[in-house]
Amino acid sequence: MRMTQITALVLRAVAGGYRYGFDVMEACDLPSGTVYPALRRLEKAGFLKSRWEDEDEARAHGRPRRRTYQLTDEGRRILPEAEGKLSELRRLLGDFPPPQLRNT
Repeated sequence: MRMTQITALVLRAVAGGYRYGFDVMEACDLPSGTVYPALRRLEKAGFLKSRWEDEDEARAHGRPRRRTYQLTDEGRRILPEAEGKLSELRRLLGDFPPPQLRNT
């Protein structure tokens, strides 16, 4: 699996304790259409594992069941690569000048 900035962000969010898809969306400030496919790719690659919350627990809280995600041993092993990808992005964006607003 190719480590993109998106997959690196999502992997780091899960490693940081964000266990539910919605929490990962908020942590990464990304839409569901970006986060959930990344979660599926990371799980398919063996970097994450997931399980569905118990239905009775969800019902007791008056909400639908949630899927929880956690890092696998392989995910922990690949985490430094994800951090490197994000460091590269920060370096590139740090060198990128802000846009100049022009009156047209």
